[in-house]
Amino acid sequence: MILFPAIDLKDGKCVRLKQGDMATATIYNDDPAAQARAFEQQGFEWLHVVDLNGAFKGQSVNGAAVGAILKASKNPVQLGGGIRTLAQVEDWLDRGLARIILGTVAVRDPDLVRQACKAFPGKIAVGIDAKGGKVAVEGWAEASSLGVIELAKKFEGAGVAAIIYTDIDRDGVLTGINWDATIDLADAVSIPVIASGGLASIADIVRMTMPDAQMLEGAISGRALYDGRIDPAEALAILAAGPERARAR
Repeated sequence: MILFPAIDLKDGKCVRLKQGDMATATIYNDDPAAQARAFEQQGFEWLHVVDLNGAFKGQSVNGAAVGAILKASKNPVQLGGGIRTLAQVEDWLDRGLARIILGTVAVRDPDLVRQACKAFPGKIAVGIDAKGGKVAVEGWAEASSLGVIELAKKFEGAGVAAIIYTDIDRDGVLTGINWDATIDLADAVSIPVIASGGLASIADIVRMTMPDAQMLEGAISGRALYDGRIDPAEALAILAAGPERARAR
């Protein structure tokens, strides 16, 4: 079970949004590379990075900051935001990313996702961001008519490495992961699912260790880490100990 610390990039800085609203951005670190090093030193083994500007513009914007992160940390990095073509996928993988997250293009052009999975096995994740149960695209600015499970099932057997499922209504507001919807999604598909949006406290970390959540690959944490609501050492120890130790807390 992996806890992915999040680095969301806006104008080259490490920020957090509330419910995907760019106007609500809180700057947590002017130096994303330093933040990446800090997460590695705290014991995290992955990084989840999002180019927020890129997600809205449909092309990578914070490339320099991502490059600095890759140089600063030895941890594998998964990146999403504005990556819409096979050429962009290949370029980012060549720069050293471990995994590319395709979101909007998964709705607009699912065949491109399948092509990417075939060309780059194990390197492609699908980001499914939902509001009111429907998939949102273009940096969460537009709603689609697709249901979450409906979209996820389009990629069964395609070789998708993971689905990152975000409940937009909970993202950045510290109300807790939408466990019911996340586990329903994980039950519906064979693709590993990563929970995102609203992780708020150690209670959510303990919840990750429960039997019905064991099918998940992990969860992403942003604001709760930056605000100090979750102690990294304690969280990682709980996940390493597993369900029996967690239940004994």
